[in-house]
Amino acid sequence: MTITIEIKPEVEAELAAQAAARGMDVRAYAASLLEEAAQSVEKPAPQKSLVEFLRESPLVGLELDLERDKDPGRDIEL
Repeated sequence: MTITIEIKPEVEAELAAQAAARGMDVRAYAASLLEEAAQSVEKPAPQKSLVEFLRESPLVGLELDLERDKDPGRDIEL
């Protein structure tokens, strides 16, 4: 596959310097960077249901009271 990209001259110079330090030409070095980036992309973890999430929570068994306060508040004059 052939891809053409436009990069800034300073980026090209840095790529050339890094490629030379590794004994590679710029095209081969850029291709290796792209291959590495494509392989390092993590796949998202499968989605858990809410029930599974709550069952695995570190708060399981703490008997927390999560009831809301039923107080409707107070009237405020504007």
